[in-house]
Amino acid sequence: MQLTPWIPCCGSSTGEETGHERIGTRMSKHPKEADRLKKILESFPKITVTALADLVADEFVYGEISRVSREAPVLILKHRERLVVPGGGANAVNNLADLDVNVLPVGVVGDDEAGRLLIKAFRHKRIPVSGILKDKSRTTVTKTRILAGMTHSARQQVVRVDREPESALNAHFVREIVLSAREYARASDAVLVSDYGYGSATPAILNAVRAKGGLHGVPVTLDSRFRMLEYSGVTAATPNEPEVEASLGIQIGQDWRKLVEAGEQLMMRMKLQSLIVTRGRDGMAAFAGRHKPVDIPIFGSDEVADVTGAGDTVIAAFTAALAAGASTEEAAQLANYAGGIVVMKRGTATVSRQELLHAIDQAPPSTRPH
Repeated sequence: MQLTPWIPCCGSSTGEETGHERIGTRMSKHPKEADRLKKILESFPKITVTALADLVADEFVYGEISRVSREAPVLILKHRERLVVPGGGANAVNNLADLDVNVLPVGVVGDDEAGRLLIKAFRHKRIPVSGILKDKSRTTVTKTRILAGMTHSARQQVVRVDREPESALNAHFVREIVLSAREYARASDAVLVSDYGYGSATPAILNAVRAKGGLHGVPVTLDSRFRMLEYSGVTAATPNEPEVEASLGIQIGQDWRKLVEAGEQLMMRMKLQSLIVTRGRDGMAAFAGRHKPVDIPIFGSDEVADVTGAGDTVIAAFTAALAAGASTEEAAQLANYAGGIVVMKRGTATVSRQELLHAIDQAPPSTRPH
């Protein structure tokens, strides 16, 4: 999922005041917790996560501005480069792999170039692909971003074209997804559900997977763009603030009290054990059972390169940490580092364990008191 624009404003390891502190909100730093986070990261290669996901191909077409067209008041771009990378739920899979987690993806692609490129990208990283079904009647979801710029300037996205399947998955493919996810879950420490609304990850499919004890107590984390409230009984969810507002029909703004009320309402209605709400420039809030919500300021520098797919990175890091035995706050801190790092990269990107270790050394985990 995409987050709201992520504009970091803290994370300095020096004694200087950050932007948040200058406006009167002090932060509490927790240097001793850094060692615990590093130990959690060390255990990532030992865990396995099943990803029930809408697999998306993110296509980036880069061009240099040549001139203005005579046909219409539009720019003519000289084609320079084309790149196709895992996006959507496939980006969450990719992030888990780059965190050295053993990941087992389950989903559907079409019998087309985009589908073949996704499979190729997974095989390149030695991600098992036996749980990915190929539907010859289906188009692989592809999001094409056209980026333009001058020779020595940053390229900016000017338009996006989405290609999506025309019809829902048929019953055969739904059955196969359920069987694969259930089989993989038995060998997993967690199940990640990435629902972009394309049919491979739905409330009905998850309910079928966990029917008759199919998940055997395996924790389930959720990132759902449009129907979060339909997933009652998952372990944890990682919505962004606009998704929370849309689900509950409210406006949160900068009101911490409203955010807490919204989080507690989601925890109750969805029967969650954990919840993190990503808040763009304001960091994230972590909720766990009856514990007091934790306000985590954003990690990073002052400039953001690209927020594309940052939510996929967040749920990947959060799920891996929970699977490794982290508390909600510890998992949220690692997810916060991951999100702050990935938005500094262009395009759909991932974060490695080494980058997270470096970030922890750079700035110990911190919270804002309320």
